[in-house]
Amino acid sequence: MTQNNDNRPKVRTRFPPSPTGALHIGGGRTALFNWLFARHHGGQFIMRLEDTDLQRSKPEHVTSILEAMEWLGLDFDEGPYYQTKRFDRYKQVVEQMLQSGAAYWCHCSPETLQAKREAAMASGAKPMYDGCCRGKGLGPAPGAVVRFAGPRTGSTTFNDMVKGPITFDHAELDDLIIQRSDGSPTYHLAVIVDDIDMEVTHVIRGDDHVSNTPRQILLIRALGHLEPRYAHIPMILGQDKARLSKRHGATAITDYREMGYLPEAMINALARLGWSHGDQEIFSRQELIELFDLDSVGRSAAVFDLDKLRSLNHKYIQKADPQRLAQLVQPFLAKLGLAAYDEAVLRKAIPELVQRTENLEQLAQWAQPYLVDQPEMDAKARQKFLTGPEAAAILRQVRELVAAGNVDDVAAMNEAFRALAERTGQKLGALAQPTRVALTGRTASPGIFEVMAILGRQAVLTRLDQAIAGA
Repeated sequence: MTQNNDNRPKVRTRFPPSPTGALHIGGGRTALFNWLFARHHGGQFIMRLEDTDLQRSKPEHVTSILEAMEWLGLDFDEGPYYQTKRFDRYKQVVEQMLQSGAAYWCHCSPETLQAKREAAMASGAKPMYDGCCRGKGLGPAPGAVVRFAGPRTGSTTFNDMVKGPITFDHAELDDLIIQRSDGSPTYHLAVIVDDIDMEVTHVIRGDDHVSNTPRQILLIRALGHLEPRYAHIPMILGQDKARLSKRHGATAITDYREMGYLPEAMINALARLGWSHGDQEIFSRQELIELFDLDSVGRSAAVFDLDKLRSLNHKYIQKADPQRLAQLVQPFLAKLGLAAYDEAVLRKAIPELVQRTENLEQLAQWAQPYLVDQPEMDAKARQKFLTGPEAAAILRQVRELVAAGNVDDVAAMNEAFRALAERTGQKLGALAQPTRVALTGRTASPGIFEVMAILGRQAVLTRLDQAIAGA
């Protein structure tokens, strides 16, 4: 095992999703906490795919999980490892346990086991395996499984790094199956063999795994190894305090990418699900690495608030480099039918548009009028501001002003408009709003002088001419 200079084992964490579906918010939070803990301690982060459920594990889920990890920037130092490629290793360990007496063959049929469960429940007892095949010295047979010969008396205590000391009575633990009748390993066996072989020092996972921990500790000890440290983080609830589900919003990490969220906003939101550092709400990736520790993970359930994520994303978009946003918004513009456009115009528009934008999808929608030859007109806005001789007269006055001025000089255009309004006895809004609709097709936009600067003089004149002709 790799050691630190002070002889402590170097921190090694792992993230082991099952590829039976996409990576969701809960899994993303678990991955992040393991990644942050490893990075904070200068350790290593391992990616492992627990794909032993051959019926439900799909290659497309593997691809989706790895894409989500890459999008979040959670790089791993080893892996991805696949449990299906380690079956020979698991069988080797089962044989070792059989030889040492730590495991035994069980010939009980499913029908027999079901009858025993029903009898136990009818008598008010816990439906546990009674160990009837233990000590009989049975060997392999069709339909036989291998069970762990766990201790029947005493208890196991572990000091959870989040929840504190937890004790389980061995009388509450029956002899669990470690190898199925088809020769495949069960979850508990595969997990502990992987953690031993991969020298995992810390297991950070959801608190729904607390009940699995004593069984896994006993298995690890039966193989002559020390167990890792365990930290069970609280479950995630929706805003209605029910367990997080699809009704609380899209929960697959890649869904949020497709909706136009930035990965740094998602990382920030995931970090705050159960962890805190004073009153600070917004953290850079480097700050999270420097500040993260398990002592600051709470014991109560965390609440996923989609409104907070929207707010975070808005703030991160405001701070993002316009050049980067111009690249990220491309697929969203493509969905609007904009495959070709003037990227220089887009880069000029972005600093003005991000003030109104919660996500990249909205940014694309706000940017669209500046990237087309002629903006799509809102029918009500056109009827109100661009119809009739009065509207045409206003637009002609504005056109003369633009033709004689410099739209790149926002302050100068502002002054020129105000002078025109004063000279003609009109309010500034009476000039600005028809101009806004003529240039963008909408009644809402950044400041009208900023709009002109984004479009450039020729595009402004062309759009004013089109509006005058249609009035």
